[in-house]
Amino acid sequence: MSKRGQPTHLDEFDRKILAILQRDNMTPQRTIGDAVNLSAPAVQRRIKRMREEGVIRADVSVVEPEALGQSITIFVEVEVISETAEQIERAKSEFAAAAEIQQCYYVTGEADFILVVIVPSMAHYEALTRRLFFGNNNVKRFRTFVAMDRVKVGLGVPVG
Repeated sequence: MSKRGQPTHLDEFDRKILAILQRDNMTPQRTIGDAVNLSAPAVQRRIKRMREEGVIRADVSVVEPEALGQSITIFVEVEVISETAEQIERAKSEFAAAAEIQQCYYVTGEADFILVVIVPSMAHYEALTRRLFFGNNNVKRFRTFVAMDRVKVGLGVPVG
């Protein structure tokens, strides 16, 4: 879906361009053009359109957490007491505002939210739990899973 709520049509060229950009969004447009058999200006127009339509949501650098002292990855299941629209929106806002939370998903099943958290130490995680969970009257319970190894991390979307 585009930003305007319309279905986005992606042809084979768009999909090939997206595959390259997901591997390295600093790839020169001339190189992309050579790889997909389009001119650099045609590639530029397509990328611009996909950004405007919201297909490409951001151009970011993927940073190694350990390089910044953020060596612990934790997955957290959060179950809330009240699932009124207002309470869910409040929880979404609080989780989205926490810098330690890399990803937040509102899910079905026993848990209401799944969070991916990056912290430098368990003491930092404990402080986060006090702030977001123990200090929140709507959190019924939370369950923590500490990652032992980062086997695969990414946000790439299959384009085929």
